[in-house]
Amino acid sequence: MDETLKRLEDNLGKVLRGQRESVRKLLAAFAAGGHVLLEDYPGTGKTTMAKALAHSVGARFRRAQFTPDLLPSDLIGVSIYDQKEQSFRFHEGPVFTDILLADEINRASPRTQSALLEAMAEGQVSADGKTLPLPGMFFVIATQNPIESHGTYPLPEAQMDRFMMRFGLGYVSPREEAAILCDQERAHPLDGLKPCIDSAQVSALRERAAGVRFSDELKRYAVELVGATRRAEGVALGASPRASLALMRAARALALLDGADFVSPEQVRELAVAVLAHRLVLDPQARFAGATARAAVEAVLKSVPAPA
Repeated sequence: MDETLKRLEDNLGKVLRGQRESVRKLLAAFAAGGHVLLEDYPGTGKTTMAKALAHSVGARFRRAQFTPDLLPSDLIGVSIYDQKEQSFRFHEGPVFTDILLADEINRASPRTQSALLEAMAEGQVSADGKTLPLPGMFFVIATQNPIESHGTYPLPEAQMDRFMMRFGLGYVSPREEAAILCDQERAHPLDGLKPCIDSAQVSALRERAAGVRFSDELKRYAVELVGATRRAEGVALGASPRASLALMRAARALALLDGADFVSPEQVRELAVAVLAHRLVLDPQARFAGATARAAVEAVLKSVPAPA
C-alpha cells in the first residue's frame, strides 16, 4: 500500500468506526483529484468523515453551511468598496481553500448550487470580470440528505456530473455503534486528530495515482460499462465520457491504495456504482415503478463481461 494513503487510512480509522469501504472510496477520490458527494440520513457521520480528512491533511479547510438563503456571493466572495483606498476590494469566499466542506448542499437553491460548477470543473471562479484560480489541492466534500427529506432541492444533472463519486455511509453494526459511544464518552476523537501528511505529499500522491497502469483492455471495458448505461432499461440519460474518465482515474487511485502497480477489473467494478449511478437519469415510468440508478448500474455490471 502507498505509504501516504496508509497514513491517511490509519488516521481516519481513529475517528470513523465500521466505515472501511466508505473510507476506501473517499481516499480513492481524494488521490484522483475528484470531488465527493456523501448522501445519507442525518447522524450517520458524513460531516465527521469530511472533517476527519481535513484534520488529517495539513492544508486549509473551510466549511460552508448551505441554507435556502445562501447566495452565490457567500461562496465565491464579494467586492466591497474601501473608502480609504478609494476602490473596490475583493473579499474571498470559503471556496478559496484546499478542502471545502459543502454541508447539506441540497438545502440551498439551485442558483447557489450552480456557483460551485466552475470551481469544481475547472479549479477557478469568475468574479468582477476576472478569472481567479483556486488552490491546486481544491477538493470538495459535499453532504446531502436524501431528496425526500424536508426542505431539500434536487441537484441538477450538470452539478451531479461534477462529483467523481457519490456514496452513503449507512448505519454501522451495534458493536461498532457501542464503540462510538465509548470513543465519545468524554470528548470527540476529532479533537485530538493531528495532520499526518502535508500539501506537498498530496501533490506527489496524485502524481503517483495518475501513473498507475490502466491497460487498453480495461479502457475498453470501462467504456463498455459506461456505454451500456445509455442503453439500460428505464434510463433516459446515461453516463457521459466524463464518467469514463472518472472511473479510470478513481480505479487508478484505488489500485494505488491496494499497493498494486496496475488496475484490475475488480477495482473498476468496486467503484462502478459510486462513480456512475448518480450520473444516470431514469425515465418517469421507471421511477414510478421503483427502479433505481444503483440497480441499473448493478444490472450493467452483470451484463458486461469483465476481461479475464
